[in-house]
Amino acid sequence: MKRLVLACAVLLSACGGNAPPHDVTYGADPRLPAPQGGGLPTVNPAEAVGWPEGAAPTAPEGFTVTRYAEGLDHPRWLYVLPNGDVLVAESATEPQQGGGIMGWIRNSVQRRAGALQESPDRIILLRDSDGDGDVDGRHVFAEGLNQPFGMVLVGEYLYVANTDAVVRFRYTPNSVRAPGQPETILELPYNEGDNGHWTRNLIANEAGTKIYVAVGSVSNVGDSGMEVEEGRAAIWEFNPDGSEARVYASGLRNPVGMAWAGDTGALWVAVNERDMLGDNLVPDYMTSVRDGGFYGWPYSYWGQTIDERVEPQRPDLVATAITPDYALGAHTASLGLFFYHYDAFPERYWNGAFIGQHGSWNRSERVGYKVAFVPFLNGVPNGPTEDFLTGFLNERGQAQGRPVGVTMDRTGALLVADDVGNIIWRVAIVEPPAPAE
Repeated sequence: MKRLVLACAVLLSACGGNAPPHDVTYGADPRLPAPQGGGLPTVNPAEAVGWPEGAAPTAPEGFTVTRYAEGLDHPRWLYVLPNGDVLVAESATEPQQGGGIMGWIRNSVQRRAGALQESPDRIILLRDSDGDGDVDGRHVFAEGLNQPFGMVLVGEYLYVANTDAVVRFRYTPNSVRAPGQPETILELPYNEGDNGHWTRNLIANEAGTKIYVAVGSVSNVGDSGMEVEEGRAAIWEFNPDGSEARVYASGLRNPVGMAWAGDTGALWVAVNERDMLGDNLVPDYMTSVRDGGFYGWPYSYWGQTIDERVEPQRPDLVATAITPDYALGAHTASLGLFFYHYDAFPERYWNGAFIGQHGSWNRSERVGYKVAFVPFLNGVPNGPTEDFLTGFLNERGQAQGRPVGVTMDRTGALLVADDVGNIIWRVAIVEPPAPAE
């Protein structure tokens, strides 16, 4: 019976005709169609197959793409230390326990997409000693963690966001191994058996006096009641010792990538929005984050557009809901967010945002599966979304890779974590040939 249900869901995705143009759900003023759905959801994940030998994603002309590191185990997130060492969080989604037919469908989707496996629960350190773009040292920096994701160095401590707590290790410059067991400084909302959106990202302010952690919701739209969502779908702020923790912003269904905009110093976040309202609802987005701001989830989306599925409603909260700054396409699973604060790339990329789009499952035509770029000027988006790194889907629509975290190495090249290919990709400017003697 369960196989029949999933087969019907996939069949619905295949027989639904061509999806409307997906580009209507990008930009500062996306078009929001009427909600669709009811019955079985559209289930259309790309089967994870990995990369053939020697293959690589495609970057714009003038760039070269190389395998910075491969043979990793589900690399999700990246953090570059002051000495140029790159930390890679290896972690994976765990099967949902219970949940009936929908829980089974969720697990099946995740498994087909290459996301469901035993979580490695460790951090790998990659070292490129001479800065030539080739890793010449690989070390297990920390292990025995609990679905680690975000990392940030503040003072003498490296902070790691497990799915259930923020922990920290004392860090010695140039060390390749974290000493001993980490210290837990902040417990995070956690649901045993069905933890929903489990990734927890970290970022600190420039002074190192405040740290921020992103905590996604348990469910799609409060399906299990709002009691289990207490403290979730939010960004928390706390002191480096874990004290004075508070919700900084809320109503963010699944906030993941956080970054400081170069021109203004404002905090921005990439957010995964809700599913099962049709191919073009609801657009994922990136937005500047206001202290105390509420962004709608689960009661409304894209500002104050009511989600009729949610009962009871909260018109008092909806009246305060902030419209996000920039839509990134419905169901693109926009996870990574990185502002390019450097001058190695052409000037048009300076201060712009790179977004790792993990790829859709709840859409009849697949979208995402790429690294996108949005130009910025004076701290706000200044132009349409552009494809920067593509080719993660092959000609058969299978996923050779899926991009997640995006950052920059010490030379100014872009690094992209690919958790299906188990590769860290490096995108650099093509060096001009040396002049003949």
